Amino acid sequence: MKYKHLFGPVHSRRLGYSLGVDLVPFKYCPLSCVYCEVQITDHLTLERREFFPLEEITAELVDFLKTKPELDYITFSGAGEPTLYSRIGEIVRFVKGEYPEYKLALLTNGTLLNDAALRQEILPCDLILPSLDACHQQTFRIINQPHPALTAEGLVEALTLLREDYKGLIWLEVFIIAGVNDSEDEMACLCRAIERIRPDLVQINSLDRPGAEAWVKAAGDEVLTKVLNYFSARLDMPVEIIAKAQQEIAVPPVPEDIEATIAATLKRRPSTAEDLSVTLGLHINEISKYLRQLNSEHKISVRREQRGIFYSWKQ
Repeated sequence: MKYKHLFGPVHSRRLGYSLGVDLVPFKYCPLSCVYCEVQITDHLTLERREFFPLEEITAELVDFLKTKPELDYITFSGAGEPTLYSRIGEIVRFVKGEYPEYKLALLTNGTLLNDAALRQEILPCDLILPSLDACHQQTFRIINQPHPALTAEGLVEALTLLREDYKGLIWLEVFIIAGVNDSEDEMACLCRAIERIRPDLVQINSLDRPGAEAWVKAAGDEVLTKVLNYFSARLDMPVEIIAKAQQEIAVPPVPEDIEATIAATLKRRPSTAEDLSVTLGLHINEISKYLRQLNSEHKISVRREQRGIFYSWKQ
């Protein structure tokens, strides 16, 4: 079976060996974050819909899981916001009911979690990984470019409500952009919000591949360490840096056949991640992870053009 909604399994810095489940079309999201690796949001929306038939997604899961592969997580993620899928709760119950041996993770920006019904739908997940990059409204607008109906305070409140309802693990990601959300005022505001949310773990991240906006640069070790020390001194939960700059986690090389195909394609012509996704028939998130690894191995070069970020193979 050729999968439309599953990608991987791929090795993830946060989740180990994870099978991705994509529930929404490309770039449907309530936010258009300037650091997003899958580029600018095409459809800025808060409307939850059944974008694809439930049976189509569960059929793919049944087919993939029939061999009982070893996985650290089955993860709801993808190139958009997974909680926009109106039947996510049914898929959660399906996986936990039919395949209880697998742990479920949800990657979410958290913007829809003010919805009590949605919070109930995702309660069976073993791990929820929301994001919070700013709690000043102006900074929230700069970094996350939200749907007009969203506010930073509303997001903090939604995550606080999640913690009240949800007894599983919450790992909160904070994406740092030097000069934007790393001042003492911004960090103090974030600490106050994190104290309300009470996650089990705070993970500090930064860019390791070109983001949606050209001006966004990776925060250096000094900036990330400053944020780590500030948070650690004020919060009573663990804080860690997951940005690549300070992570030496062994990541397996790109599979030889996939690397060969990427190399052959990029030697002929520079391509975007989306182009490669179509060419190779692989999910955009899977392609993104391979490009990240190839870039770290200095095998590809990157340049930004009007149509997006293009990758070339280094001769």
